[in-house]
Amino acid sequence: MSNAAVPTGEQSEPRPDRREAFEARLKKRYASEKRFRLLGLSAIIFSMAVLAVLLFTMTVNGVGGFQRAELTVPIALSEAGLSATPADLQESGAVQLLEAQGLPGVVEYYAIEALGEEAAAEVSPQAWRDVADAIIVDPSLLRRDTVFNLPASSDLASGLNGEGSAESRAMAEQLSADGQLSSNFDEGFLSRADATNPQQVGIWGALKGSMLTMLVTLVLAFPIGVLAALYLEEYAPKNRWTDLIEVSINNLAAVPSIIFGLLGLAVFLWLFPNLRSAPLIGGMTLALMTMPVIVISGRNAIKAVPPSIRDGALAVGASPVQVVFHHVLPLALPGILTGTIIGMARALGETAPLLMIGMRAFVATPPDGFTSPATVLPVQIFLWSDEIDRGFVERTSAAIIVLLLFLLLMNGLAIYLRNKFEKSW
Repeated sequence: MSNAAVPTGEQSEPRPDRREAFEARLKKRYASEKRFRLLGLSAIIFSMAVLAVLLFTMTVNGVGGFQRAELTVPIALSEAGLSATPADLQESGAVQLLEAQGLPGVVEYYAIEALGEEAAAEVSPQAWRDVADAIIVDPSLLRRDTVFNLPASSDLASGLNGEGSAESRAMAEQLSADGQLSSNFDEGFLSRADATNPQQVGIWGALKGSMLTMLVTLVLAFPIGVLAALYLEEYAPKNRWTDLIEVSINNLAAVPSIIFGLLGLAVFLWLFPNLRSAPLIGGMTLALMTMPVIVISGRNAIKAVPPSIRDGALAVGASPVQVVFHHVLPLALPGILTGTIIGMARALGETAPLLMIGMRAFVATPPDGFTSPATVLPVQIFLWSDEIDRGFVERTSAAIIVLLLFLLLMNGLAIYLRNKFEKSW
């Protein structure tokens, strides 16, 4: 009796219950993947919506900050008796010279003549400085009659915006109807420094202070951080001291920024007591805060370079130093620049450590150098937001827009450099 042959090349079909279970599990996996993709897309849409709302709000509130209420006043400078020569106006004390020759009184006289005594009292007391700046730029104004747009007082500016007292609103409405009061783009907002009157404030002093401070931060933090990362990753022996250094660097990256401000106050201002609120001290303080971020990102970027790059360079006769600086560092540079972008962006927006070293002082003139008294954009925004005068609210929003643009410009330059040095293997 022979057994029936069983075919070996054929596979039995799966049972219906197993097939249904498999299809159910497959359908569940597809649904889970679809939900995950929808959650990711929702997160992106939500982030973009929040960013759009932020930018829209800042733009709407900040547009008025780039404008100011101005009174139209014709001034006959040819009849004012000012004797300043073009050569005199090129000197550093040109504004003081025009003040000594009676320019404030000339501006006041023609303001009363054009607007009346009551309305002329609403011209900003420092309006003559705008006339002086215009004369310094164009000395030929002294030989002809010119119409100037002079800044109005804070009360009249509030009245033009529909705020303030009933008298200010009525006067603003009347002057606006007569064509003598209008809200114009304030070119000087980007070229003046801080002031006590919102009609006279400018952002250039704080912007220049931020530039100088960031330059000091970058010059100190970037090379030291990169060299520290190279040493720890390529040369340092693996022992308990190296582990302690690594833990310390990781902890420093998470330390609150105000601690670095206390360190700058206790060390840097003790060494250089005459440089309080200077960009040099601010840059050194922010460099301490930025350096751990650069070291950590630099080590990760260096570690990501394939070992075959090092082995190949050594095989063709390169020295260990040449391997590091000619092969490893150029390939790791894009990752290092990414960490630098993050660190510098954080440093640009910091306020607490700079407040600790005195960069909240009222600075009416832009800094002349790294050792001159200065403030920075975040601190300037903080100080303006604390002012009682309503006019500073719009100026604060305008300063935030300038800060965002400066941050985008700085990050855009860093991203361009990162992409330029990026290499593939």
